[in-house]
Amino acid sequence: MVTEKFLVIGKNHDIGSYVCLGEEPASHSAPLIIGDNARIRSHSVIYRGSTIGNNFQTGHGVLIREGNTIGNDVSIGSHSVVERANDIGNNVRIHSNCFIPEYVIIEDYAWIGPSVTILNTLHPPCPKFEECARGVVIQEGAKIGGNVTIGPKVKVGKGSLIGFGSVVVSDIPDKTVAVGNPARVIKNTSELRCKMNYFDRPYMWEENYD
Repeated sequence: MVTEKFLVIGKNHDIGSYVCLGEEPASHSAPLIIGDNARIRSHSVIYRGSTIGNNFQTGHGVLIREGNTIGNDVSIGSHSVVERANDIGNNVRIHSNCFIPEYVIIEDYAWIGPSVTILNTLHPPCPKFEECARGVVIQEGAKIGGNVTIGPKVKVGKGSLIGFGSVVVSDIPDKTVAVGNPARVIKNTSELRCKMNYFDRPYMWEENYD
């Protein structure tokens, strides 16, 4: 379903079956804006009031609420939920079954593995939610492994790597590897080695994060 009054979509789009674009939120009058070359797979729902760049892709059954700003070349996997008022940069990959709550900043080239959960409130439910829920930042080029939980007010540093299954409750410095519950820094990303011997070390192609 396309609610044309509240939808502006670019050329060369591919919209799957049972997709709803321009769903009405409780309070938002702005249209949904989607750039060129969008591929939105079946059963996805995107509310009005978000702005999405070019080459956007979803898996099946994705839910994106109102008030989001999403850059170019972003992919969101099947059954992931992006709540309202997030800022997602360019070339971001969010895998399947992820939960992104309100007011999260995800910078360019970040990679979010499957079943990652981000939390944004220290003491839910909170009457000061609109102010309290802000503060989670996934910085440029960070990689978040599968089944990671990221807690409120946490900043994951530029080019860092969070091992799968970790629980992140405090800030992670740039270009470090953190694992465990609670996640602790164990090394710098420059110390990683490719066990398959395809490269001298992982991410050596990412010059910005050396």
